[in-house]
Amino acid sequence: MSETSRELEPQLSVQPSSQPEPERQLQPPPLFQLPVITQDPSTPHQQTQLHPELQLSESDPEHQTKPVWINHRKLLLFLLGFSLCAATLGLIYYMHHNLQNRSNNQAGTETPCLSPACQSASDRLSTSTDPFARPCDYFLFTCGSDRLSTDSVGKQLGQGIPGHPQNKKENAVWPERRGHSNERDDRRQKEEKILDRKSVLLQYLREILESNDRPGSTAVQKAKGFYQSCLDTKSIDIAGAEPFLTLIQKLGGWAVSGQWNRTDFNSTLSLLMRDYATFPFFSLYVGKHPNETAHGTAKRYIQIDQPELLIPTEWNSKTQKSQAKTQTLRPFLASCQRYLALLGAPPSSSMIHVGTFISLSSELAVAAAPLRYRLSKGQLYQRMTIKELQRQAPAIDWLGCLQAAFHPLPLVEDDHVFLHNFAYVVQMSRIIGKWLNKHELRSSAPLHTYMVFYLLHTLMPALDSRFSETAKNLSVALGNSEGEAPRWKHCVLETERGFDVVLSDLLAERTAHREAEEIIQNIFSSFKSKLRELMGTDQKSLQFVRKKVQSLIPRLWTTKEISGQADLDLLFSKVTVSSDSFFSSYVQLLSLWPKRRSQLLSEQTEATDILSVAPFLLGDELLFPMGMFVPPLFHPTYPRAMNYGAIGFLMAKDLLHLILPEIYSQSEAVHAVGECVWAHYLAVAEKANRGGAFSLSAAQQQEVWVQYSALQIALQAYQQSLKKRPGDTSISGLSHIRLFLTAFSQVNCDSYPHHKLMPFEPSFLITVICAKSNLCPTNLQCHNKTQQHLLQPC
Repeated sequence: MSETSRELEPQLSVQPSSQPEPERQLQPPPLFQLPVITQDPSTPHQQTQLHPELQLSESDPEHQTKPVWINHRKLLLFLLGFSLCAATLGLIYYMHHNLQNRSNNQAGTETPCLSPACQSASDRLSTSTDPFARPCDYFLFTCGSDRLSTDSVGKQLGQGIPGHPQNKKENAVWPERRGHSNERDDRRQKEEKILDRKSVLLQYLREILESNDRPGSTAVQKAKGFYQSCLDTKSIDIAGAEPFLTLIQKLGGWAVSGQWNRTDFNSTLSLLMRDYATFPFFSLYVGKHPNETAHGTAKRYIQIDQPELLIPTEWNSKTQKSQAKTQTLRPFLASCQRYLALLGAPPSSSMIHVGTFISLSSELAVAAAPLRYRLSKGQLYQRMTIKELQRQAPAIDWLGCLQAAFHPLPLVEDDHVFLHNFAYVVQMSRIIGKWLNKHELRSSAPLHTYMVFYLLHTLMPALDSRFSETAKNLSVALGNSEGEAPRWKHCVLETERGFDVVLSDLLAERTAHREAEEIIQNIFSSFKSKLRELMGTDQKSLQFVRKKVQSLIPRLWTTKEISGQADLDLLFSKVTVSSDSFFSSYVQLLSLWPKRRSQLLSEQTEATDILSVAPFLLGDELLFPMGMFVPPLFHPTYPRAMNYGAIGFLMAKDLLHLILPEIYSQSEAVHAVGECVWAHYLAVAEKANRGGAFSLSAAQQQEVWVQYSALQIALQAYQQSLKKRPGDTSISGLSHIRLFLTAFSQVNCDSYPHHKLMPFEPSFLITVICAKSNLCPTNLQCHNKTQQHLLQPC
C-alpha cells in the first residue's frame, strides 16, 4: 500500500505486548481474579492468602466469604457490562463517522485502475510533490518558482509573488548567491514546471508518429516516413545546400551566381505561390468576414494581407510609420551575407546583392503597419473585386497569381477579395514598378533576388544545420532568449504542416469520442450553473451573456475535410517520400497547398487546426478541439476524478475567459470572491507580508475568480457525473476527491495568456475550497496560523 493510502487508514492497530508470546491473552483485572490459594499440602489448616480487599476473617470463614464475594462480583459485572456498552457505542460511532467520509477520504474498496495509461499516471504521481503533504509550504510558491524541495522548504513564504515587497530583497541577494549559469538552469527548470498544453499535444503526436502498432494506410506510412527523414540530420547535413541550388536553376538561376535567364517577374511570382507556398510581397489565406459569420453566413473569401517581412522593423508612433530597426541592421546584414556564402556566392559581389535586398526590404517595411493600428483605422476587411484590385495595384498580375495559388479552381475578375492593408498593397505596387524600371540594376534582378531570399526562408526547415544555426544567431542578436526546440518537436511541426489531415485522422482514431463528449456536456452544464449563480446578484448586466450561452451547442471538433483512408491515399498519391532526401519530400508537400486552398474556398469546409488546444466559438457552436483530450491531461481509462481534475478544470477556465472576458466590470461577485480568496492567502502568508500587504488589481481579482470558479465548476461537474453513473476507479490508492485535487495541482500552472496575472500559485485554491468542509481528506490549515480558521468559505 502506498504511503498516501497508509496515511488515511484508521489507526486501529493494537500495540504489541511486552509479555512473552504464550502469555499474550486477555487477563481478568485484579478485582475479578479468584483467590489464589497458597496453602501447603502438608499444612491443610494454614490460612488461605487472598486479595487484600477480599481477605476473610479467621473467626467465621464459611459464613462471611460467600456474601462479600457475591456482592462485589455483581457490582463488578455491572461495571464491566456498562464499560463494554460504552466502548461498543463509541466504536459504532467511530465506524459510522469513518464510513460516512470514507468515499471522500479514502479509496476504500474502489477498483484500482490497472490500464497502461493509469500505470503511467501512477508513476507520474509517485514522482511529483503531494499537494497534501505540506500545504503551508507547497501552496505558497507561484507558478514557475521553486516547488517544495529540500532546497526550497526553508525559503520565506511569498517569494516570487508579483508586487510583493520581498521580491526586492530577493533581487538584491540572488545574483550574489548564484552564478549566471545557475540562474539560466534555474529559469529552465521553472519553465518546465509550467504546463504547455501545445507541448503536451506535440509529445502525443510524436508517440503516434513513432509507434509501430500497425502498418496503416499509404498516407500514414508516408507521414511517418517523412517524420523519420526529418530526424535524420546526418543525411540532411551531407546534402548541404546542393538541393536548394538545384532548385534555383529550375527557376532560371539568379543574378547572385552570375547565371540568370532574366525570367519574367510575374511568372516567377506565380510559380513561387503555386509550387512552393512562398509569398514575398503579400500573404494569402482563406477566411470569413466576421459580420457575415455573426449573421450565420458561412461563405469564405480570399484574404490578402501584408507579408511577414524578413527585415526587423519597429513602429514609430510619431510618424505613424514602420521602419527598419537601426540597431539590428548590422546583425541582419551579417546573416544575409552568411546565407549567400553558404550558397556559394562570390564574396566580391555578395555585398551588392545584400545591399539591394535590404534597401528594397526597408521600402516595403515603411508601407506596412501593425495590426492594432490598422484595426483602429478601420483598414481591415476592405472588400473589392479582383478587377478593381488590378486597377489600384497594377504591378502585380492579380488574376494570374491568384489562379496559380488556388489551382485548379477557376477564378474570374469579378470575384471578390478582402484586403487587410489596402494602403500597403498600393504602395507595394508602386515600389515594385519603380524597381522594375531601374535599368542600371539590370532590370528586375533585385526583385528576383528578393524572391529567392524568401524562397530560402520558406525552405530553411529542410536545409542543413548551418542555415538554422545562422537563423538562430540572428535571433539571439535581436534579443530573443528562447532556447532551441528539440529536433523531434521541429519534425512533428513540419509533419503536421504537410500531413495535417493524416495526423488529424490518426488523432480522431485515438480520441475517446464518447468520454470526451460526456465531459464536455457536464462541464458546460456546470458552467451554466455558475452563470445562473452570478445572475442572482448581477442579473441585468449579464442578460446578454445568458442569451448567448443558451444558444450555444457544445461539441467535440472533428475534421470533415477528408473521410476515409482511400481519400487520404489519393490526396498524397503524387508525393514520394524518400528516406535520404528530406528536402525533396518537403518541396513535394508544398505543391499540394493550392489544391487544399481551393477546397477550403470552393467546398466551404472547415479546416481543422490539429494543434488547437483551447475551445472556440464558431457561429452557434462551441467547439472543443481533439487536441485537448490527450494524455496526461485526459484518457478514457483514467478515473473520472483525474479527468475532471485536469482537463475539466482547464476547460472550465477556458470557457470563463472565452465567454466572460470582462466579467469584473459586470459582476460584484467577482470582486467579493477575489477579495475572499486573497484574504485566505494573506492569513497563511502572514509572515511573508510583514513588509506590508498589497491589494490586487482588477485584472488580478478577475483571474483569481476565474481559476477558483473553474475549480468549482470542474468539481461540481465531477460530482454530477458520479450521481449519473456512481462509482469510479482509483490510482495510487487515493480517494476520489483527493485524486481530483491532486490532478488539479498537476495542471494548474497552465501556460496561457492570463497566467502571469495570478498573484499566487493556483494550487493554493485547494486550501480555500477545502475550508470548513468535510470534502477534503486532510486538514489543510497551517497550525501556527491563528487567523485561518476564522475565515469564511468563499
